[in-house]
Amino acid sequence: MAHASLAEPGFGGTTAGPAQVLIVDDSVVARSVLGRMVEGTRRFRVAAAYSDVRAALDYLKNHSVDIILLDIEMPGIDGLTALPDMIAAGRGAKVLIVSSSAEQGAAVSVQALALGAADTLVKPGIGAFGGRFAEVLEERLSKLIETHGHNEVQHPHGPVATPDDFELVAIGASTGGIHALSQLLRAIPASFQVPILVTQHLPPSFMSYFATQLAVLGGRPCEVATDRMRIRPGRIIVAPGDAHMRVVRMSDGAAIRLTHEKASSGCMPSVDPMFESVAEVFGNRALGVVLSGMGRDGCEGAKDLVDCGARVLVQDRGTSVVWGMPGAVANAGRASAVMPPDEIGRLIARRGGAA
Repeated sequence: MAHASLAEPGFGGTTAGPAQVLIVDDSVVARSVLGRMVEGTRRFRVAAAYSDVRAALDYLKNHSVDIILLDIEMPGIDGLTALPDMIAAGRGAKVLIVSSSAEQGAAVSVQALALGAADTLVKPGIGAFGGRFAEVLEERLSKLIETHGHNEVQHPHGPVATPDDFELVAIGASTGGIHALSQLLRAIPASFQVPILVTQHLPPSFMSYFATQLAVLGGRPCEVATDRMRIRPGRIIVAPGDAHMRVVRMSDGAAIRLTHEKASSGCMPSVDPMFESVAEVFGNRALGVVLSGMGRDGCEGAKDLVDCGARVLVQDRGTSVVWGMPGAVANAGRASAVMPPDEIGRLIARRGGAA
């Protein structure tokens, strides 16, 4: 086991100074290279580096860090198996999966995100570590500690009145959103028949496996949206990674239209077009939800929902990996409630006595 403690006293997770990073990787070369990259930034410092999960968990019993870089393929306890324990031991630390196995397909990455990882990054081969990877690593680390200047707005946290006749749930999410979605969907019973639309910022290659995961988590069919797909009861529809998912009115219900215009948020897919079109078609018979994510996507669309009398529920800051998207909606005064995702799920489920 290799252990390099480079942190100075007083630089722990919540105090002033560079953000503290814990590296967990069985490769001594990877630990060394990642350590040099982290130390080469001004905003981050390596607190410690370990070759196995057990040693890292022991370290976290007495030390706090801001970010954990976790490999997946390691002897003994692998990264995915250890992930829930690492998150719990980290007491608020964000876990960034840095693993070569992520490039073998989207399954590993989506599974890690569903378990609570904040983000994933493909680790190049030992000979391919270079300047571009160092830049990407610093960008990902910066995103995870980015502060948005939001002071959490106080909204009703107990029972919140939601319309008994909402006919559609539209959910927007980004960084940290997959884990939040898993918590939300687990709180909704299979008897719940209101259709659910999801716009989650993910690359197109992730979407098929993402839909499969949501079907398992939600206990109902889940499909990647195609143009003109009908919106039917008891189903989840997710936006593809390369198009916005809009809703249009049909003579016998509603359907999906896929569009490719530039969104104000710069995201593709974007939550705003989904919310905007849902407001046009369903009005106050829709329910909007904004989960963890970086930026402001969904904030403008939330205004459309609120203006037509619909409710918008947002994830609270304490459970969000990044409180950018939900925080923007809350601070704009467009949130009916701010609460953890499992509570949002239970609130949705109470509609029509489904819970």
